[in-house]
Amino acid sequence: MSDADSHEESSTPVPAAIPAPGPTEPGGVRPRVDFVIITGMSGAGRSTAAHAVEDLGWYVVDNLPPQMLLGLADLVNSSASSVTRLAAVVDVRSRGFFTAFTEALRELKGRGHHPRIVFFDANDESLVRRFESVRRPHPLQGDGRLLDGIHRERAQLAELRSDADLLVDTSGLNVHQLSGKIRDAMGGGTSTTRLRIAVVSFGFKYGVPLDADLVFDMRFLPNPYWIAALRPFSGKDPQVADYVMAQPGAAEFVERVIDLLEPMLAGYLREGRRYMTLAVGCTGGKHRSVAIAERLAARLGTPEISALLFHRDLGRE
Repeated sequence: MSDADSHEESSTPVPAAIPAPGPTEPGGVRPRVDFVIITGMSGAGRSTAAHAVEDLGWYVVDNLPPQMLLGLADLVNSSASSVTRLAAVVDVRSRGFFTAFTEALRELKGRGHHPRIVFFDANDESLVRRFESVRRPHPLQGDGRLLDGIHRERAQLAELRSDADLLVDTSGLNVHQLSGKIRDAMGGGTSTTRLRIAVVSFGFKYGVPLDADLVFDMRFLPNPYWIAALRPFSGKDPQVADYVMAQPGAAEFVERVIDLLEPMLAGYLREGRRYMTLAVGCTGGKHRSVAIAERLAARLGTPEISALLFHRDLGRE
C-alpha cells in the first residue's frame, strides 16, 4: 500500500457544493447525519480510506483542519443539505492541530453532533516500508531517522487512538485489501444493523492484529500442519475444518466464546458501540484459527449484528 497516503500533504480542499435538500422524517424533522472522522498515523492509509468511503456514497472532505469541523457539521445538518453520511479526514499530528481537534470534538458534542472516530494504524515495519517506497520523509522526522518521526507521532496520538470508536490495522495490507476492509466495515449490513463484528484469523508468528478488542489463542488444539494429508489445505477446507472441530475442546470452546460474547454484545448495543474486532490466532494463521473463525462468524450474525470474516494471513506462507 505504498501510495496509501499519497495525497495527505495536499493543501486544504474546498468542499464541493453541498447537495440540494433531501427527504425529511415525518413531522418535517431532518434525520441526523451519520458523521465519521477519519484520522490516524501518517502512512497508515487515511487517503485510501477516504477514496473507499467515497465509493460507498459518503460525502467526503479530505485534509480538513480541525477548526472547520464544527462549521461543516452544522452545514450538512442544516435543512439546506441532503447529505446523510459525512466522512471528514483530519490530520492532527501537529501539537496545535491536536489541541484544536480536542476542542472541536467538545464543541461538536455540545451542539448535539456525535461523530465516530475511525483511527488508522499500522506497525512500524509497514509504515517504514511505505515511506521508503515513495521516498518521502516522515512529517515529524526532522533531522532524525524515519523511525524517530513514527515514534514521535505515536506518542502524540496515543490518547486519540485509545478513544477511537474504531481502530483499523492496515499492517501488511495493500491498497485493494484496505479498500475491501473499509467497504466491509462501513458499507455492509442492513438498515437494522447496529453493531459490526470483524472476526479476524491470524498467525501469531506475524503478530497480533493491532485493532483486536479480544484475542483467542487456538494453539491449544493439535496442529493439522503436522498431518501430511492436511498440510496443503486451510481451515476453510472441509477436511481441515472437520479435523479441527473433532479435537477435544474445540466445539466446547466455540460454545463458551458465544456464551461469553452474549452479555458483552448486549452491552455494546446498549452503549451504542458500532464496531468490535475479535481476533482468533494460531501459529501460522492457516488451519486452526481459520476453522474456528469461520465457526464463530457463522454463529454471531443477527438482524442487529453483522459478522464480517477476515483471514489476515491465509496464503502468506
